[in-house]
Amino acid sequence: MTRRTLIVPAMLASALLLGACGSSPASTTTAATTTSVAPTTTTIAHAEDLRVTPAVRRSLLDAAAAYHQLPASDYVRLRAGITYYAFDPARRTYYAAAGLVPSSSSLPAQVGTQDDGAYNLFTKLEGSSTWTVYDDGLGAAQDSTCPIEIPAAVLAAWNWQAGSCYPPA
Repeated sequence: MTRRTLIVPAMLASALLLGACGSSPASTTTAATTTSVAPTTTTIAHAEDLRVTPAVRRSLLDAAAAYHQLPASDYVRLRAGITYYAFDPARRTYYAAAGLVPSSSSLPAQVGTQDDGAYNLFTKLEGSSTWTVYDDGLGAAQDSTCPIEIPAAVLAAWNWQAGSCYPPA
């Protein structure tokens, strides 16, 4: 027999012997890993319909008057029944919508509320004191387009129709 013929079976036997000596099934320890996953909760933020306080009312009147380039005294109040105010936490933004009541002594305000300045939409970022005003005087007219997209959560809080920018009739 040649030396090569003896080496191959010896190597094979050694490999089997070492494999058997490593560890027996009785002494094998298996570490079990348990992974716990915390349950996830999806929270949909809802807009909160807010009460229009005197301070909010004043700030909306002031912002609308400035937008229409008239003194605040040209408007006496916001129209009852069509004034809305909400906070959308998802966007961290306040929304408002209001009709303006002109002073009987201001012809420009009277004309403006008859035409395209009759209804206004407002937005204000949380922490800001400045309202952005959008004129929506034609909001209820057929084929009119809304100057801003009011979030669905705000529309729901106000009970307005989806995609609308004017209160229901």
